[in-house]
Amino acid sequence: MVKVAEYMTKNVITVKEDDTVKDVIRLIRETGHNSFPVVRDGKLVGIISVRDIVGEDDNKKVKDLMTKREDMVVTSPEANIMDVGRLMFRTGFSKLPVVDSDNNLVGIISNMDVIRSQIEKTTPKKLEKIIKTYESLGYKLRVERGKVKVNKIKPTQSKIEADELLGRMYEIKKGLAEPVIVIKTKNDYYILVDGHHRAVAAKRLNIEELDAYIIYIDTDKKLGIEKTAEAMGLKSLDDVKILDDTNMDKVLEVKAKKVIKNDN
Repeated sequence: MVKVAEYMTKNVITVKEDDTVKDVIRLIRETGHNSFPVVRDGKLVGIISVRDIVGEDDNKKVKDLMTKREDMVVTSPEANIMDVGRLMFRTGFSKLPVVDSDNNLVGIISNMDVIRSQIEKTTPKKLEKIIKTYESLGYKLRVERGKVKVNKIKPTQSKIEADELLGRMYEIKKGLAEPVIVIKTKNDYYILVDGHHRAVAAKRLNIEELDAYIIYIDTDKKLGIEKTAEAMGLKSLDDVKILDDTNMDKVLEVKAKKVIKNDN
C-alpha cells in the first residue's frame, strides 16, 4: 500500500486566524495557490480559499471567513493514497490537509500527488528488468533513490521526439515526471539508461537536478552501453537530436513558453 506520507508536501504554507483578506491575497499572488490551511500552534483549525474571500473587505479576518475544522475533509499520513484519490474525486477537492492523531498539520496532499504516485509505479518494473539484465551478465550492483546533476548525465540515445519532449517539460513543471534510471560510473558522471525525454526536458528548463534510481555497478571496466554511446559521439545531453521535419527547436521553444506561462 502506498501511503499519503510518501507523496504529501510537508512544508505547507499556512495562515493564522487573525490574518486578513489582504494577507491571503498577497499569498495567492506570491505562491499561485488558491487555498491555505489555517493553524493555531501547529494544529489545524480551518482552511481559507479564494472563493471565501471574493468580494470581502481587505481587513476582514480569516477566522470570520474560513471553513472550520469540524466542517473539513482531511486525511492522515498513514492513509492509502488511492483511497484518498477516490475521496477527492467524489468530493471535488483538489487537495486535502494531512493531520496526525493529535490534529497537528503535517502536510498537504493534492490530486497531482495521487497521479504522480501511480505514474512512478511503472518505473520500478523497468528498473527490475535492467537490474536482472546486468546481474545475468555477472555484475554485482546496488540501487539507491536520489538526485543526480543534469549536467553530469551522459545519454545513450541519440534522438528523441519533439512532441514527447514537450509533454515531459509539462510533467516536470507540474511535478509529475517519473524518476530517470542511471548507472553511476567511477568517473563522476551518470550513464542514462531510461528517461532521455525527461533529462533533455530538465536541461531545457534549466533544472539542475533530477529524481533518479541510481544503479551502482562494481566494475572498473566500461560497460557496453557506455562504449556504444561514445561510438555515437554522445558526450552530453546537448548531443541528443530532437526529431522534426520543420525546425521543431523554435516551435518547441514557443510552445514550452506558452505551457509554462499558462501554468503560472
